[in-house]
Amino acid sequence: MGDQRAAGADLREHLLITVATVNVNGIRAAAGKGLREWLAGTPAGVVCLQETRALPGELPELPGWHVTLAPAQARGRNGVAVLTRDPPGAVRAELPELPGQGRYLEVDLPGVTVASVYLPKGGGARAAGTPRQEEKDRYLAAFAEHLGKTAADGRDMVVAGDFNIAPAEADLKNWKANLAHSGFLPHERAWMVELTASWTDTVRALHPGPGPYTWWSYRGRAYDTDAGWRIDHVLATPGLVPRAFTVDRAPSYAARWSDHAPVVVELARP
Repeated sequence: MGDQRAAGADLREHLLITVATVNVNGIRAAAGKGLREWLAGTPAGVVCLQETRALPGELPELPGWHVTLAPAQARGRNGVAVLTRDPPGAVRAELPELPGQGRYLEVDLPGVTVASVYLPKGGGARAAGTPRQEEKDRYLAAFAEHLGKTAADGRDMVVAGDFNIAPAEADLKNWKANLAHSGFLPHERAWMVELTASWTDTVRALHPGPGPYTWWSYRGRAYDTDAGWRIDHVLATPGLVPRAFTVDRAPSYAARWSDHAPVVVELARP
């Protein structure tokens, strides 16, 4: 018993941060449907949000949280935020190559940088070669270049958000029907594999799959049958070790406050 207590104490001592991420599908609507209650109960010290769809003056009150927002120039579109228990240090918004899209935000916290990202959806079914898919591919290239430079800096960092990519067959229920669909195209999956050669896919490091899924269509019975996609990811630099994770899936379709579920990951130093 003494050894077990010592091991538990050692684990807590090395725990650095608990990070959560969720695409809220509109922060004002989500706040009124359950986001506030979830924030009040989450163990996370940092929460990354995507698709906030709000300007700074339109944000709902979120008691107990400091909200850093990167809105899109186009009203009602995109937008990412990072919520922290304490005020963050330095804040950097957007990628220099693709400004004004409201898709990227990073903040410095003691010992670690945390970024919220919302990658483009792409062209949907039969996506290859469409203008929307080409836009997504340009963003993927710029994003990978930015993360490569960041990893080379040697600082500990977590990048969390809606990547709109399921990296492997284990990451979506009906993968055979989606081979030509944006989010599961061969070059997108290859991009993700290359990215995670330098960054740890924290959930997959702890759980071999299939799933856990994080997004389900509002159409049909996708939620009831768990016909989902794992497109919300928490990536970490090698100096951070994932210890545990949860996907906070709502108990029923009616209880959902977004079409995504929050992913919560504990990270520690080795």
